[in-house]
Amino acid sequence: MKKKIGFEEIDQARKALGLDDYASIREIKDAYRRFAARFHPDRCPKSRRALCEKKIREINNAKDILMSYCANYKYSFKEKDAVRNSFER
Repeated sequence: MKKKIGFEEIDQARKALGLDDYASIREIKDAYRRFAARFHPDRCPKSRRALCEKKIREINNAKDILMSYCANYKYSFKEKDAVRNSFER
């Protein structure tokens, strides 16, 4: 059974990856890669290994939550929303 993700979890995940209130999928992936490289247990000194293992679990969970949220987001294609959310290509 799938678990509903609440705003608190999404906000916590966003903060864990150091993201602002608005972020693109590319920004989420870039933040994840940056933190994963920094805290990967294989790259941490033995003295910090336990901290890095805890942090990488937090980072992986944050990425999973945000990517799931993005994958299941319902987009509006109504004119008023499309104009408000317009972007450059």
